[in-house]
Amino acid sequence: STLDIVNNRLIPNAMEPRAANASYTKHDESYTLYVANQNPHVERLLMCAFVLGLPESKVRVIAPDVGGGFGSKIFLYAEETALVWASKHVGRPIKWTSDRSEAFLTDAHGRDHVTKVELAMDAKGMFLALRVKTIANMGAYLSTFASSVPTILYATLLAGQYKTPAIYAEVKAVFTNTAPVDAYRGAGRPEATYVVERIVEQAARDLKMDPAAIRRQNFITEFPYATPVGLTYDTGDYEAHLAKAIEMADVAGYPARKAASEAQGKKRGLGYSCYIEACGLAPSNIAGALGARAGLFEAGEVRVHPTGTVTVFTGSHSHGQGHETTFAQVVAAKLGIPVGNVEIVHGDTGRVPFGMGTYGSRSLSVGGTAIVKAVDKIIAKGKKIAAHLLEAADTDIEFENGVFKVAGTDKSVPFGSVSLTAYVPHNYPLDKLEPGLNENAFYDPTNFTYPSGTYICEVEVDPETGKVAIAQFVAVDDFGNLVNPMIVAGQVQGGVAQGLGQAMMEGCAYDTTSGQLLTGSYMDYAMPRASDIPDVKLSNTVTPCTHNPLGVKGCGEAGAIGSPPAYINALTDALGVKDIAMPATVERVWRAANNVA
Repeated sequence: STLDIVNNRLIPNAMEPRAANASYTKHDESYTLYVANQNPHVERLLMCAFVLGLPESKVRVIAPDVGGGFGSKIFLYAEETALVWASKHVGRPIKWTSDRSEAFLTDAHGRDHVTKVELAMDAKGMFLALRVKTIANMGAYLSTFASSVPTILYATLLAGQYKTPAIYAEVKAVFTNTAPVDAYRGAGRPEATYVVERIVEQAARDLKMDPAAIRRQNFITEFPYATPVGLTYDTGDYEAHLAKAIEMADVAGYPARKAASEAQGKKRGLGYSCYIEACGLAPSNIAGALGARAGLFEAGEVRVHPTGTVTVFTGSHSHGQGHETTFAQVVAAKLGIPVGNVEIVHGDTGRVPFGMGTYGSRSLSVGGTAIVKAVDKIIAKGKKIAAHLLEAADTDIEFENGVFKVAGTDKSVPFGSVSLTAYVPHNYPLDKLEPGLNENAFYDPTNFTYPSGTYICEVEVDPETGKVAIAQFVAVDDFGNLVNPMIVAGQVQGGVAQGLGQAMMEGCAYDTTSGQLLTGSYMDYAMPRASDIPDVKLSNTVTPCTHNPLGVKGCGEAGAIGSPPAYINALTDALGVKDIAMPATVERVWRAANNVA
């Protein structure tokens, strides 16, 4: 089976455009930059080391409540550096806010791949080999992480959920007179999933097999599993979420629904997408082996105050993910205290430890684990303090539900009393312990995490108008353990909206003669409205991650990864065509439905 696929260029559209405010303090020759950014420490490092030549201690970067990022606010942009430089030279604070036209023109764009994919199978539909040749548009020059997206984050995911014995990937990065292309929600993983799931669907049609059956028989079933493209999946149960999605979508009743649509002159189609992604970016040693010369750990600091309240400082950055809630839940559960007693501080290089920020669905699995490690140190020290107060051996102290107790007895002391004792050490083993209850930890994972799932989309097409109605959309994900299911649901719903936006209507276009951006405003760049997005049916299966203590995998990008191929597979099924280019606009659908070139 073969396909020629275009993954269309997208323009990120966070609610808040890029903005910055820089000031210079003369007496200590320091700078403060408030900026809409996803990783303030990396912003400061790149700015100081490669542009301004300033000591990092002289630059404070603060990224407060940021109105969305989706990857486009990871990077160091020229305006922010110029602002810092100029604040000293004019002797005044300087504020700059991008307008939406500037954002369309200059923010890093996403996707933009042209791919030829070939899948070899035996007569029974078992996969034998996959060959992928991709041309990736980098834009006019390389953005911060641009070269990693179509290589490390794309080619290594071409195995998908399948035990394909041999995989060949060739990626050619090209420069064009367009805006730079870099990470955008999913960053390489949506492009890989689109290639794999489109060709698998086509293979099923070529062999006249059920699309679920061809997937099921080729699923990886034994873990850990080393793929031919350099990754080792630690855990998963792909059959479980496929079966659950099929049940939720009532696939058994689909033929009757299709017949009913045809009786009304409509066309109906069903499409599958079984995605997998590598998250928890990243194990530094694996990133190094793949060519990314960076340390991708995360840092956490937990400070217990004398009253027993807790402040957590994290190198992860929250810009809509709900870290303030999720991280607080994790800490509160570990310490047995109310969630309201936990404060989360992020986004300030002057307050939080050096961290790598938020991207690649890494915050809870990497940043959260760093916090858990720091909390474990707090508990370990608390046990020693409690042992002194209870006149017991350190090894006899247990901690549960916010209470330190001597094992096998009714002697106990609450967490709050231990906290106070740490700061009021009149009755304290100063010869063994330092005062205070404050711990730091860094966490560098040993492997990526591998969220996976099955999405099923069902569409009805009116061939007379080209209008497509999404009859239903089912998303069943395996994110490992869930800390806050409501936040997870919100992440998936938002991701599905972005993925369907790409599949249905979003598309960046340049004039091929002049190089002029044609989609430079919302008048020409279509964004999905609430009425365009279906009520997504959500569910989960759980196979916990084996190498972080929370058992979590990451959920922030799945919706944007799994939804485009599910929609296009459903649409091509309805239309009886091999491919339709994204965005599948009403005009394109009408032309395909009526065989009009």
